Amino acid sequence: MPLKITDRAAKIPHYPAAGGYSLPDGVALLASNECPDPPLPEVVAAAAAALGATNRYPDPSYRPLREALAEHTGVDPSLIAVGNGSCEVLLALGEALLDHDSELVYAWPAFSVYPHLEAASGATAVRVPLDGDHRHDLDALAAAITDRTRLVIVCNPNNPTSTAVGLDAIRAFLAKVPDDVVVLLDEAYIEFAEQYRPEDSVPLLQEHPHLMLLRTFSKLYGLAGLRVGYGLCSSPELVAAVERVRQPFVVNVAAAAAATEALRHPGAINARIAQARESRAAVALGLGALGITPAASEANFCWFDLPAGDGATDDERSALEHRVVADLREAGVLIRTGGALGRPGAVRVTYGTPQENERFLTELRAALA
Repeated sequence: MPLKITDRAAKIPHYPAAGGYSLPDGVALLASNECPDPPLPEVVAAAAAALGATNRYPDPSYRPLREALAEHTGVDPSLIAVGNGSCEVLLALGEALLDHDSELVYAWPAFSVYPHLEAASGATAVRVPLDGDHRHDLDALAAAITDRTRLVIVCNPNNPTSTAVGLDAIRAFLAKVPDDVVVLLDEAYIEFAEQYRPEDSVPLLQEHPHLMLLRTFSKLYGLAGLRVGYGLCSSPELVAAVERVRQPFVVNVAAAAAATEALRHPGAINARIAQARESRAAVALGLGALGITPAASEANFCWFDLPAGDGATDDERSALEHRVVADLREAGVLIRTGGALGRPGAVRVTYGTPQENERFLTELRAALA
C-alpha cells in the first residue's frame, strides 16, 4: 500500500538543493551562496564552549543573542524574532498569516522557498515577473495587491538574480501597501549590497505598521551549517505571530552562542565584504571577456544567461545550461542551474576564493568552447 499524505503536503515543492555533499576535497563549491571562509576561530570557540551545557534546553528567550542583535541593529530586543535560519522565520510567518482564503504576492524568479508558503497554506500565489534588468518591478508588485492579500515579499538583493532596488524605491512601495498587509523585506544578502547599507533600511520599520526585515548568519558570517536567522519587526504582534506557530527552542545553544560571538568582530566581517566585492568585479570582468553580461550583482553571487544565440528556443537554452553545468561539475566546479530557479538557460554562481573564481572562469571558457 502506498503511503497516503495530504493533498496539501503533496503540493509542497522539493527545495532544489545544490550538489556538493559527500564529494572529494578540491571541488569548488559555487552553487549554494555560502561564505568561502570558515567561521572565525573565536566563533568556533564560543560554539564549542556552549556544547558543555547541552544537557539543558536553550533559553527560550534567546536573550544574549537578541541583545547582541539589538546593539548591532538599533532595534529593540522585543522586536527581534530569531529562528533556525531565516527560512524557518519565513515559513513560520507564512503559517501565521496565510490560509486558503488569502493571497501571497512576490516577484519571480525569486527565492525558491517562497512557493512552499502557498503550498503549505493553500493560499493563492500571485507571481509578478521581474523587469528587463532582472529587478523587482515594485509598481507591478503594488498593483497586484488585493483585499485578499496578506503577505507581500520583496527579496532585496534578489535570489537568484543578485539584483537590488534602492531604498527610495522601497519606501515609495511601502507607501502604496495597505496597512493591514504584511511586507517581508528579505535582506539575506544586504551586507554585500551597495545600493544601501544594512542600517539604512531599519528606519523603514517606522514607516509601515507590519514590516519585517529578514536577515541571516548563513552568508556573510559563515554559519550556514548552524542555521541562525532573524527578523527585525515593526511591531510586537509580528514577533508574537511567528512565535505562536512554531516549536519551542528553535535555535540550539551552539548556534546561538556562535551568532552572538560573530557580531563582536566587525573588522573581520568588513574584510569579507570587501573581498566579496573584489570577487564580484573580477568575475564580471572575466565574464565580459567571454561575451557574457551578468545581471548587476549586489550580492555574493552572480546570475547570467548562457550564450545560446539569438532565436534559441527554451529547450535549446535549457540543453546548453545542463551541458555547461555538467561539464563544470566534471571539472570539479559546482554551480546552480537557472532552470531550477525559474529561468531556463541561466546559471547562478557564488563567488568563492580568488583561486576558485579563476578556476570557474577557466572551466566555463572550456565548456563554452
